[in-house]
Amino acid sequence: MGIKDTLNPAFAPSSDNMDKKPEQTEEIKQPETPAEVVPTSETVATSLFPELETEKPKEEVMDLSPRPFNGLLEPHHRDGSMVLDASRNLGYLKDLTPYGATFQPLDLRGYQKEKAMLYISLRDAYERLYSHETENHTEHKPQRGYLNTYYDEFVMRYGNLNARQNVKLVMMDAGGRDILSLERAEDGKFVKADIFDRPVSFSQETLVEVESPEEALSASLNLYGGVNLPYMESLCDLPQAEMLEALKGRVFYNPLAEGYEIADRFIAGNVVQKVADVEGRIREHEGHAMLPQAQESLAALRENVPEQIPFEDLDFNFGERWIPTGVYAAYMSRLFDTDVRITYSESLDEYSVNCACKTMKITDEFLVKGYYRHYDGMHLLKHALHNTCPDMMKSIGKDENGNDIKVRDSEGIQLANAKIDEIRNGFSEWLEEQSPQFKERLVTMYNRKFNCFVRPRYDGSHQTFPDLNLKGLASRGIKSVYPSQMDCVWMLKQNGGGICDHEVGTGKTLIMCIAAHEMKRLNLAHKPMIIGLKANVAEIAATYQAAYPNARILYASEKDFSTANRVRFFNNIKNNDYDCVIMSHDQFGKIPQSPELQQRILQAELDTVEENLEVLRQQGKNVSRAMLKGLEKRKHNLEAKLEKVEHAIKSRTDDVVDFKQMGIDHIFIDESHQFKNLTFNTRHDRVAGLGNSEGSQKALNMLFAIRTIQERTGKDLGATFLSGTTISNSLTELYLLFKYLRPKELERQDIRCFDAWAAIFAKKTTDFEFNVTNNVVQKERFRYFIKVPELAAFYNEITDYRTAEDVGVDRPAKNEILHHIPPTPEQEDFIQKLMQFAKTGDATLLGRLPLSETEEKAKMLIATDYARKMALDMRMIDPNYEDHPDNKASHCAKMIAEYYQKYDAQKGTQFVFSDLGTYQPGDGWNVYSEIKRKLTEDYGIPPSEVRFIQECKTDKARKAVIDAMNAGTVRVLFGSTSMLGTGVNAQKRCVAIHHLDTPWRPSDLQQRDGRGVRAGNEIAKHFAGNNVDVIIYAVEKSLDSYKFNLLHCKQTFISQLKSGAMGARTIDEGAMDEKSGMNFSEYMALLSGNTDLLDKAKLEKRIASLEGERKSFNKGKRDSEFKLESKTGELRNNTAFIDAMTEDWNRFLSVVQTDKEGNRLNIIKVDGVDSADEKVIGKRLQEIAKNATTGGLYTQVGELYGFPIKVVSERILKEGLEFTDNRFVVEGNYKYTYNNGHLAMADPLAAARNFLNAMERIPSIIDQYKAKNEVLEMEIPQLQEIAGKVWKKEDELKQLKSELAALDRKIQLELAPAQENTEENRQGNEKKQTEQQPESPHVDFVRSHLIIGRPGLSESKGVKL
Repeated sequence: MGIKDTLNPAFAPSSDNMDKKPEQTEEIKQPETPAEVVPTSETVATSLFPELETEKPKEEVMDLSPRPFNGLLEPHHRDGSMVLDASRNLGYLKDLTPYGATFQPLDLRGYQKEKAMLYISLRDAYERLYSHETENHTEHKPQRGYLNTYYDEFVMRYGNLNARQNVKLVMMDAGGRDILSLERAEDGKFVKADIFDRPVSFSQETLVEVESPEEALSASLNLYGGVNLPYMESLCDLPQAEMLEALKGRVFYNPLAEGYEIADRFIAGNVVQKVADVEGRIREHEGHAMLPQAQESLAALRENVPEQIPFEDLDFNFGERWIPTGVYAAYMSRLFDTDVRITYSESLDEYSVNCACKTMKITDEFLVKGYYRHYDGMHLLKHALHNTCPDMMKSIGKDENGNDIKVRDSEGIQLANAKIDEIRNGFSEWLEEQSPQFKERLVTMYNRKFNCFVRPRYDGSHQTFPDLNLKGLASRGIKSVYPSQMDCVWMLKQNGGGICDHEVGTGKTLIMCIAAHEMKRLNLAHKPMIIGLKANVAEIAATYQAAYPNARILYASEKDFSTANRVRFFNNIKNNDYDCVIMSHDQFGKIPQSPELQQRILQAELDTVEENLEVLRQQGKNVSRAMLKGLEKRKHNLEAKLEKVEHAIKSRTDDVVDFKQMGIDHIFIDESHQFKNLTFNTRHDRVAGLGNSEGSQKALNMLFAIRTIQERTGKDLGATFLSGTTISNSLTELYLLFKYLRPKELERQDIRCFDAWAAIFAKKTTDFEFNVTNNVVQKERFRYFIKVPELAAFYNEITDYRTAEDVGVDRPAKNEILHHIPPTPEQEDFIQKLMQFAKTGDATLLGRLPLSETEEKAKMLIATDYARKMALDMRMIDPNYEDHPDNKASHCAKMIAEYYQKYDAQKGTQFVFSDLGTYQPGDGWNVYSEIKRKLTEDYGIPPSEVRFIQECKTDKARKAVIDAMNAGTVRVLFGSTSMLGTGVNAQKRCVAIHHLDTPWRPSDLQQRDGRGVRAGNEIAKHFAGNNVDVIIYAVEKSLDSYKFNLLHCKQTFISQLKSGAMGARTIDEGAMDEKSGMNFSEYMALLSGNTDLLDKAKLEKRIASLEGERKSFNKGKRDSEFKLESKTGELRNNTAFIDAMTEDWNRFLSVVQTDKEGNRLNIIKVDGVDSADEKVIGKRLQEIAKNATTGGLYTQVGELYGFPIKVVSERILKEGLEFTDNRFVVEGNYKYTYNNGHLAMADPLAAARNFLNAMERIPSIIDQYKAKNEVLEMEIPQLQEIAGKVWKKEDELKQLKSELAALDRKIQLELAPAQENTEENRQGNEKKQTEQQPESPHVDFVRSHLIIGRPGLSESKGVKL
């Protein structure tokens, strides 16, 4: 064996524990020796294991100095391997290179040395056996005999390898962990691993018994991951042709890959693009032997192209990047009555606009006059295309330095917004008016780009997973692989990654382990990596080891990532061929990413920011200052990051291994939602709920790693995201998933940034609300999502989505109970204060200092926060409030005690969740302690049975509490979503879950409920009807119920999107989030317990929808009237044609002559021909046809029975040259032709008969017109009926408008400041009112909300206050 072989990475043992070193030695990385070494019997004491000394050591001085290794280096040797040198001295290897290694002697003697020598023989026998069988796929019986002999002798003399007295010695060796896996625990005893009986590195079941081509296909897919025809032929004794015939519809010839593929793989993904590619390939290889098969495949692809979405179902936003700019230009040219030109720059994601000349529409109708500058139609058009609004300012006086005091120009902003909406909304109406051909072209473009994905039903049932050890998994409680897990693994193998969106508790860990191993086995990935939460990685590694006991996995311990060991660990990944590397998210974050790639990505981001800045500066004052500042800050941050990366490149030394050099080519990311905070660029700086566009370093690192893999493969994906909450709050999170996994596909859809994505799939809403100082605050958010089915198809194409029900997990059902609590008198009183605060912004009402300038902007967030605290407990606001028997804590304690007693015999447990008022040791009053006090004092529950997760400061303490919950010694556990919502398997006895507050995100609620609603809940299953009660505590007149319902709606949308079961093409996400609180009018309505304002919002919605319906009806009616008019005209014209032609035909019949047989004679006269001979006449006509030039005028050249014969010369272009074309007609009321007026130039007789033939065609032309008239006579009455219809809901609309007006008056009376109704008071107050407080801000709010705030509603829908 040569030196090169000794370093073949394929032989590197799976995991090393180089950090486990005896304290006395400087760096124990250990050795090994030829396998046939027989231990000697000298018994000398060991300094490492004093407790095992059997006799006094002899004074013998050993030379422990390092020296070159003079023994035989074997492929499995590495730094830290224990070895014997040529003189049979014991030591370990270090500084291993292709040319040799350093031998570091170990001071082991006597009994310990004998044990170590026998261990080395055992290890070498194992390594040689494993290497031989892995390489040659043949069994090596003699070596297996050596392995059994050495193992049996070791166990007989020293006990099991895993016995406590042996583990320390074994772990001194770098490959020790592998050797410990030669034993597995069964029924409390250690037994030999399978490798002692049979090969485990390859599947021995090579000769599969099959009885049909289907079974042969399954065997091929199982072994090779694809269609291997020679292998299948060898199994089923059928010729290829017959086998393929039998598998028709299951396998297809793919001309692009020049091989057969199964339907799951071939008819999948972007089939529209595939059809085009296959068509192109077929055209290029027309004589190819496989042409018939390729055409069959093409037909199958065409059949599976998704059904086109018709124009009526599509909702187009103005400014979608894929729509050609010419379409926008045509619309704007019509709107502005001038030639408008629009261009789009991809790199800037920027539209530019200009026009031929500025019309009155641009300069007057669409003009908004601001204090500092005017915005004409062209400025507003640019904002409309980008879906933004100008940030207008005005001056309200001068400061002490004579500078303008600037505030936002609320009226200007509203007016600009209304006009921008007019432009944007008018686009859809304009599209409706276009020709069917135009609509068809637009629809085709849309469908080719977005409605082109097919997701096959991935059926993985044929897989047997050759190396999987189900016995080992059984010891971890996993009895079999679920069908859902098989399907998901199959999808990941087919696509090379994707998203495993399986609900909590459905076995994602096993999917990761099997998929990683299968990818490695089938050469789909060379070195996969799994990363998971710190709390879960040990579990993942143990599951992998149990599933594949002989796999070489590298599991990163805490110690491996200590600063001293990290570099060595990274080198270890780089230099060894592991089946899988497993580490935590945090550890992954410490892997250096390739500086060159970082530089490229950061530079691209910086270029985009700089281009955006340049564009903004060119626009001068027409720019949001916040946006400019934000971009400048972002530029500064990116420059700092770039500088850091450039410095790293310059000062790099060769010993730093980065991610690219490690050779990782697929990452499985468990709980991938932890990486959703990815950086992105956006203009929508004022839109709520978008998250931080700066992103986190952790997410950026992940992007670098995934891009490294994608660059290497040249394809999308390269990673597998596993999470039960891929979308935790908003559909905008989908964009970031696609940014990670599908950059190429996004580019194909013309989506290069977040704004381009939002322009297609999101609709922005703008609410105007008045703030404390009576200024309008503009609230923007992406509330509506459109084209949702296409968004879902794009997501589902790479996703396997399963709920626990789909998987058939045996878990209890969730029984939700909304427990209503009437407000206490203190809460009633405080609700009034909160409403007053929301109106006036006077924070002193709440017992706090007045709002600062920053807080003023967040007034509704502060109000929302106070309302949440108030609902939980008044002492959250001020500890001086008294306890109350009707507050939430009292109700909750009572419910807990009821469940405690009910399930006392079974020791049923309960979880209590609250993110507010959590327990902090020694930190005053909190809700947790208050409820615990009530439980112990009022209900006699022992304090030791009520615990808080926050008390557990270490993992050990946390585990102890979880075990106590499962054992029933702790019966009630309190915690917050973050601390108790994940990674807690304490479901065994759970009977109830209490939500004291509602979290912000649907995923948080799911995580909370998942503590009890999961497999393994025995008490619920056997004693509670397989139900877990989930109690949501809601104080009336608070935000509790509203928040809960909002979460439910969001969760429904998210679930529908994932399962592809969308009932609608548009969804509404609601208007409340943790960043900005909730909508003012809904807040007021909920707190007042008076739902008038919410009723008003519902009425407005209904009116708007009816008006939209009426508009559509009237448009339809106008279309019908237009059609009726045109069809009536057509009928009139056709009837006139028939009458005139019938007259010509009757006149012809009256003068025509016939021969004896009744044939009509061709009595034709031509000018300049005296003969009646048809041949002579024909020749003359042919001469005229060649030579005549009439200059486009009809010129008479003869007659037939009194009907003039005329010729006309027309100029035509043929192949770039101009020719004269002479055409002949015979004229009556109309001009009649035969052969389109062209004579037969080869046959004079036929030329002479042309005109008689033309006349004889008249009856057939008359029949055609009569047939058209029959159809028209059927259609016209139907159109008359449609055009005569009246809209039936006019009365309903009028009724709703009057209800709205009445409701507005009622609201006005309720919200207006209380004033005495005397004339004097009114006059006295008038001046005071204007001086002190011009008007109640809330009245102003109502006005703005009714009239300005909803530009879609006309004045009549609001009532001027």
